[in-house]
Amino acid sequence: MTDLTDGVLHTLFRSDQGGHEQVVLCQDRASGLKAVIAIHSTALGPALGGTRFYPYATEEEAVADALNLSRGMSYKNAMAGLDHGGGKAVIIGDPERIKTDELLLAYGRFVDSLGGRYVTACDVGTYVADMDVVARETRWATGRSPENGGAGDSSVLTAYGVFQGMRASAQHLWGDPTLRGRKVGIAGVGKVGRHLVEHLLQDGAEVVITDVREESVRLILDKHPQVTAVADTAALIRTAGLDVYAPCALGGALNDDSVPALTAKVVCGAANNQLAHPGVEKDLADRGICYAPDYVVNAGGVIQVADELHGFDFDRCKAKAAKIFDTTLGIFARAKEDGIPPAAAADRIAEQRMAEARRR
Repeated sequence: MTDLTDGVLHTLFRSDQGGHEQVVLCQDRASGLKAVIAIHSTALGPALGGTRFYPYATEEEAVADALNLSRGMSYKNAMAGLDHGGGKAVIIGDPERIKTDELLLAYGRFVDSLGGRYVTACDVGTYVADMDVVARETRWATGRSPENGGAGDSSVLTAYGVFQGMRASAQHLWGDPTLRGRKVGIAGVGKVGRHLVEHLLQDGAEVVITDVREESVRLILDKHPQVTAVADTAALIRTAGLDVYAPCALGGALNDDSVPALTAKVVCGAANNQLAHPGVEKDLADRGICYAPDYVVNAGGVIQVADELHGFDFDRCKAKAAKIFDTTLGIFARAKEDGIPPAAAADRIAEQRMAEARRR
């Protein structure tokens, strides 16, 4: 048995991170597609989660990411009050080199073969135009363009939800639900981060950014010269006077190296799976850093794509995303009541909802 199989089976059947219902390995040699679809739970309804297109170093890394992301979607959808379980897919490869309509169509056929148990949408490396292509092979694709009956770019409401989480964090820590006069550092100003910059500037915050893509930084600075850029994330988290740190790129941003170096008193960002390993949430709490759980505050996008399945209404979705403010405050209250970090409190609330659904 290969190391890959050993790792997958251990995670699925024996580890605390397991509990997945189904994992599908997909390959289409003609188009070059190699993908993993992971369904963590359908307790609350069909699994819903995006498709990540990324040049993973190894297949093992891709499988691990799919498993972690799909589990996170179960908790995200539960906390967002959606009637959906958690799923996620990853396509292995550099989207700028291998993404073609043929590959996306092949992927759509694999999604369709699951008969609605998994509903896909956009994620890192996939866009609205890609979902339009996928939807040619399956009706279980959301996040499509308005021209094709979809809701369009879900990053708009993702950023709005993160902003609501920041406002709640400010209310909890400083007694006022505004970022006015606060210094906020954003790591990653791509699809979501650039919208978050707009919300923060409108609210009167001082914004510092960084991104591995120089073009993304330049676009922000050209439009908003009052924004400051630093060289990298290591410099950002050490910025003097930083009030809020917003990880908006890939996961694992909060780890044994970054947490001790953080100058911010709040962490609230759009990236999934920000905690690199169990125990980091306690390290944050021990340092007096208020952590707004990622899967709670970044749920605006999944709220939007879920609504698309029933006939999209932007105002209705924005109203639901605005409730992330109250949900985040509720998590902080539960954490204080139970004497646990906010991440653990959010997990308890989500697990309770999923457990109650299974009993019905």
